[in-house]
Amino acid sequence: MRLVIVSGRSGSGKSTALAVLEDNGFYCIDNLPASLLPDLAERALLHTELLRPQVAVSIDARNLPSQLKRFPELLEQLRQRNIQCDVLYLDADNATLLKRFSETRRRHPLTDEHRSLAEAIDDETLLLGSIADLADLKIDTANLNLYQLRDSIKLRLLDKPDAGTAFLIESFGFKRGMPVDADLVFDVRCLPNPYWKPDLRDYSGLDEPVREYLAAQADVEEMYQDIFAHLDKWLPRFAASNRAYVTVAIGCTGGHHRSVYLAERLGHALRERLQNVQTRHRDLK
Repeated sequence: MRLVIVSGRSGSGKSTALAVLEDNGFYCIDNLPASLLPDLAERALLHTELLRPQVAVSIDARNLPSQLKRFPELLEQLRQRNIQCDVLYLDADNATLLKRFSETRRRHPLTDEHRSLAEAIDDETLLLGSIADLADLKIDTANLNLYQLRDSIKLRLLDKPDAGTAFLIESFGFKRGMPVDADLVFDVRCLPNPYWKPDLRDYSGLDEPVREYLAAQADVEEMYQDIFAHLDKWLPRFAASNRAYVTVAIGCTGGHHRSVYLAERLGHALRERLQNVQTRHRDLK
């Protein structure tokens, strides 16, 4: 059995995540009381016609605080039964969540005549702390549109093998903010920038003219070798510690040239040494 537990603050994209999982064969339940997790797993194991049932549930701040506090205990019970559990936690910064509620005119589940929207968002952080701390995978949705969020969930959750650590090598541009869900971040803005070459500006790090230019730069090669040596040494140790997901972020100014080139090279090289390495370019359109 595979169980995906989706959580996160209101407005972060939990409904989208459940829809993606449902479209991919999961039986989905929204707003499940946390205390029912063991019973749900038991029934799914005993009363399913599927050889390997797939269930996804959403647990959020609509739960009673007392049940949310029990989440670590309940999760441990599931894993002791050898049920594959993935805890997905979606979030965005406060300003983004405030904007989303203002645009959709939805009511936050914790607001009332005594609690403003901003206060409700802050309170939700505390209520969901026990789930956020145990999340296998965190996705920052602040800079993702609906389609990018769907693609990210498919890439990280649905393309992950049954066992082992899923590694993501992700390029990004600092001008759009650093990915808060990254485990390791490498800043490559000190390298020669193809953007300042008029004949290269409109290409990306995936295109041969940019790749040839960067491959010829001594600093780029030295940076690549240093980052690869670090990842080659330490990523297997992340895997040995039973981490389900590890995100390595490579950042340049715009996320189009240097970071894309290095992420592609690193991903290709690491696939020869690790079982599940994925590559994503956050800011490459």
